[in-house]
Amino acid sequence: MTGNGAATGVATAQELAERALELSRADGAVVLVDESSTANLRWANNTLTTNGVAEGRTVTVISTVNGAQGTSAAVLSRSGVDRDTIEDLVRASEQAARDAGPAEDAQPLVGSPSAAACAEWGEAPAGTSIDVFASFAPALGEAFEAARAGGRLLFGFAEHSMTTTYLATSAGLRLKHDQPTGTLELNAKSPDFVRSAWAGAYTKDFADVDVAALGDELTQRLDWQKRRVDLPAGRYETLLPPSAVADLYIYMSYVASARDAADGRTVFSAPRGEGSAHGTKVGSRIGVEGLRLWSDPFAPGLEAAPFNIARYSSGSQSVFDNGLSVEPVDWVRDGVLERLVTTRHSAATTGLPLALPGDNLLMEGPSDADAPSLEEMTRSTERGLLLTCLWYIREVDPQSLLLTGLTRDGVYLVEGGEVTGVVNNFRFNESPVDLMGRIAEIGRREQCLPREWNDYFTRTAMPPLRIGDFNMSSVSKAS
Repeated sequence: MTGNGAATGVATAQELAERALELSRADGAVVLVDESSTANLRWANNTLTTNGVAEGRTVTVISTVNGAQGTSAAVLSRSGVDRDTIEDLVRASEQAARDAGPAEDAQPLVGSPSAAACAEWGEAPAGTSIDVFASFAPALGEAFEAARAGGRLLFGFAEHSMTTTYLATSAGLRLKHDQPTGTLELNAKSPDFVRSAWAGAYTKDFADVDVAALGDELTQRLDWQKRRVDLPAGRYETLLPPSAVADLYIYMSYVASARDAADGRTVFSAPRGEGSAHGTKVGSRIGVEGLRLWSDPFAPGLEAAPFNIARYSSGSQSVFDNGLSVEPVDWVRDGVLERLVTTRHSAATTGLPLALPGDNLLMEGPSDADAPSLEEMTRSTERGLLLTCLWYIREVDPQSLLLTGLTRDGVYLVEGGEVTGVVNNFRFNESPVDLMGRIAEIGRREQCLPREWNDYFTRTAMPPLRIGDFNMSSVSKAS
């Protein structure tokens, strides 16, 4: 879609946003228009099966209504909205706000930023097409040929999306952000489907994806699986690859709400009898020295929206905070819990500084540049397990953030610095917070794709971790 909507008869995103604000009779309004396009490739048995491109638009109207008891708010989103139907959405949002009770997180809507911040408002949305795979597709074809020659089967998919978000408020705010997201998941299997290995990658544009290297990695992992060793449940020295680390700490970030912690509901709540002024563990050591966990909308390769986009309110976000600047935040610094996710409302109630949720997550140790790779950590392992990834992760206990889940697509036995075979899958029981204090070694940070959460959260850079006593609580029959 281009910016010449008036000429073609199709309203532009900006026109819909402005029209919604003109129509609004609420005391305040926020309008979000998301223009999205997605291109994908899918393959099975070394053969491309489908490809396609889809486009869509979603309009979200947030209405706020002042009353004697306070300000209420309501959020409504619809697709397929045009000039003729935008008023229906606005009126429905207003009525829902009138029917709602006062919003606990009510704050003044964000006003106009500097002129420079609004400079992109008038631009057309970015988009994607099947051309994004111009260099990737031939490399994938070569990987198919290599797999056929080696007696392997490749399965998987590649997807690239571009979402342009236009944000406007009745207080004068006008912002735009283009968010590219590319994901690749590649599975290699033996012809009898007994052996299976997985690799994944996050990318902005597929220009940096090395398909041949991923294919070589999967070939090696399938070869490792030719020898099987059955092991019992227990605590094992375990190497967690970046993907598995990302899945654990994305979950931790989901529950890192200052409001919920102050209310005594999470692992970050201050223990009874040791209550701080804000009722949380902020300022307490939770990890080994030198450990850093942070978000930064300007992190190279993992860039995310530099302003807050909230389509609902929760303990971790507020629709009233739409448009606020998102700043880099150290959640954990030198092993100490520095911040929890804090809205304007929860900052006022807890006394903690504002810290809006980021759309990326990074971790590193004290000397990342000199840290070992996962391969180097494997070579220095006398006896332990090397994981591929985790899946089906679920919370067992919110007070400790004890999680359970399964290993998947290869758990390898390392002996004398070499992988000597594949072992059975396990169910694990661990808390990512507790693990922070038990890390034996932190490897070199690298951009990675979470396996469990990549439908929701993709922009991560994590190191491999060595845990001396990772709890494999039971043997799993999953394959």
